[in-house]
Amino acid sequence: MKTIIVALTLALLPIPALAIEKCGTGQRYTCVVDGDTIWLEGEKVRMMGYDTPEPQTNICGGSKEVRLANQASARLVQLLSQDGITIERHGKDRYNRTLAIVRVVGVDVGDILVREGLARYWPDGSEFWCH
Repeated sequence: MKTIIVALTLALLPIPALAIEKCGTGQRYTCVVDGDTIWLEGEKVRMMGYDTPEPQTNICGGSKEVRLANQASARLVQLLSQDGITIERHGKDRYNRTLAIVRVVGVDVGDILVREGLARYWPDGSEFWCH
């Protein structure tokens, strides 16, 4: 029995800059949760390939982790406020968040945040904010 694989290529059209800010309390529609998670028109999106410190739980790094988490979130707001954003969706994770690669003018926002010292690659990067 032959298996036929059909490849579907989707054109990723850039979307305009988002009117986006850091999420507050209450209902979330379009906002930045933290450096690797956003709400986009009611859809919770977890960016793939990188991880940032947690602003609420400071799991391992205490105040250093919270400070870095806030910097990563603020930088993501800046990045998503630019023109030329593309979102490449890759299904859902176990928390029902959309997994996606988000790019600004063709550059993965994860690569930008890692290069700027605000994130680590996932799953292979070290949680440097814990040290």
